Amino acid sequence: MTDTTPAESGRARLAAHCRGITEAPSFGMGVFIVILINAGLMGAETYSGLAASEGRILQLAEDGCLVLFTLEMVLRIGSYADRPKAFFRDPWNIFDLLIVASAFLPFLRSNTTVLRLLRLARVLRTARFLPHLRILLLAVGRSLPGTASFLFVGALVVYVYAMVGWVCFAGSDPQHYGSIGRAALTLFLLTTLDGLTDAVRAGLEISRLSILYYASYALLASFVLVNVLIGVVLNSLDEAREMEEAEARARERAARDRDAADEVRDRIAAARLALDDLEAGLDLLRTAPERLPEQGPEREAERQLESAV
Repeated sequence: MTDTTPAESGRARLAAHCRGITEAPSFGMGVFIVILINAGLMGAETYSGLAASEGRILQLAEDGCLVLFTLEMVLRIGSYADRPKAFFRDPWNIFDLLIVASAFLPFLRSNTTVLRLLRLARVLRTARFLPHLRILLLAVGRSLPGTASFLFVGALVVYVYAMVGWVCFAGSDPQHYGSIGRAALTLFLLTTLDGLTDAVRAGLEISRLSILYYASYALLASFVLVNVLIGVVLNSLDEAREMEEAEARARERAARDRDAADEVRDRIAAARLALDDLEAGLDLLRTAPERLPEQGPEREAERQLESAV
């Protein structure tokens, strides 16, 4: 009996070998160090004197980093050789692939500004190797819908108070409340409470009731709305942490399933070898019928099959 799926078994061995490399802690640490070196090279290029005197060395170092990044991506793709579609289910894999592949596109390499921005994007790949930073980025992404709602409410509050400020202070303080635009800009700057003291003093010279205007705005815009935004971000952070933990558990289960699958494959391979021995023994028995069946090689092959199963 022969193996009918040599290609699948070859891809499985390739994927297992590449996974053994990419999942090693030393591999991740090495890639992380290369990313930091690449970031340092980008910073060094901003010094005109250094770039002019050591430009050749900096370019060679940049090319070396690109070669290492390409090798890393090849190994990561190879680790999914037995399940190619799973590679594109991970957003980090797609992000890494786009960043590395963009360095080889001719029309991007000819645009210095775009190429530098893409090289800068490589620094964001550090999040792949820093779980806490990855959680923060995921939390920021999940908080965007809530942040959009917060911005709408905040803009509404600023607009209402800007209209009230224009009605009350436009004649006395046209520099800050002469139009709806100036009033909105003034109130937006007051959200950080910077300059609030001067604004209150100027308002008191116009009317003592202005203290209610500024106090209510500071309470609503600088405390209530900001705390709401913090609550949205913290809630998204908890969700991101739960998602990261669930993904880690899924990876552990997948690793255990792969180990179990490898064990089953080993048993199947051993059973196939035993069956091959059994067939060889039966062929030998047909050519030498005088040998006793219980002492023949087919009996030994049966014992091997039993032990393999």
